[in-house]
Amino acid sequence: MPDTFKAILVSRDEDKKQSVAVKDLTEADLMEGDVTVAVEATTVNYKDGLAITGKAPVIRRWPLVPGIDFAGTVTASDHPDWRRGDKVILNGWGVGETHYGAYAARARVKGDWLVPLPEGISAHDAMAVGTAGYTAMLCVMALERHGIAPDRGPVVVTGAAGGVGSVAVAILSKLGYHVVASTGREAEKAYLADLGAAEVIARDELTGPVKPLAKERWAGGVDAVGSTTLANVLSMTAYGGAVAACGLAGGMDLPSSVAPFILRGVSLLGIDSVMAPKEVRLEAWRRIATDLDVAKLKALSTTIGFDGILDAARAIVDGKIRGRVVVDME
Repeated sequence: MPDTFKAILVSRDEDKKQSVAVKDLTEADLMEGDVTVAVEATTVNYKDGLAITGKAPVIRRWPLVPGIDFAGTVTASDHPDWRRGDKVILNGWGVGETHYGAYAARARVKGDWLVPLPEGISAHDAMAVGTAGYTAMLCVMALERHGIAPDRGPVVVTGAAGGVGSVAVAILSKLGYHVVASTGREAEKAYLADLGAAEVIARDELTGPVKPLAKERWAGGVDAVGSTTLANVLSMTAYGGAVAACGLAGGMDLPSSVAPFILRGVSLLGIDSVMAPKEVRLEAWRRIATDLDVAKLKALSTTIGFDGILDAARAIVDGKIRGRVVVDME
């Protein structure tokens, strides 16, 4: 009998009713790919929560093992860049959406989708960062390319107590920015201050009616919320500023106007982490290794086992998760 391992499998019946179960799989059940990885750590992202709960059409192939990122060790490779024993990270590329993902002890993927685990970062630490933190780093890099340096003024981070927001606050503060953290969770003020936020504002300040132009409050921003929140952030961005948008926790709509763009020269920077080119990924992970205080990962992350994934997925969609959730798969 081939070795079996546990995996979370999301299925759908003829009536398109979704179900989730823990199944025993073998490597023969995995999808195509030229590298097989022993998954040592993964995480629960907001997108993973949507996939497991069915709250949004994240999964586009049935059945599917969800989980959009992992860190682990190569066990077999037909790819020229990877050998058995290499430590690797995967983020995105449709894994956990159209290709079997991280919520299994083994994953078989394309070698082109992998990047090396940076020196000095463990698999656990890499998943404390995870896709959310890697996306936050992409946002910071985009702001820098646009010239939003610390001396330009404050930078706002929305959804600051979430995964993307927590890492964004930590990175930006270490780089010397005056970080304004927006959250709907009053109890998280001390947590955000410990991560480096200079100010913490209530989410309500960004959820009211949107003015075409409001008082200038910041030079830039990292937004993981979308909808009215992003529209308000744009209306409050100073002349020549920029906002990096990477999420839709508040909705996919954008009830804004052209006023911030044509009267203040504000730029909206779209951030995609799923299909980002490999050279961008390598730079993002290099920057994470140098520009994120690894000690803060402990403050912004909690660790669960495989058996806790389903509960964590439901909790993150309900807004009950602070920071990052690392799944220890070993």
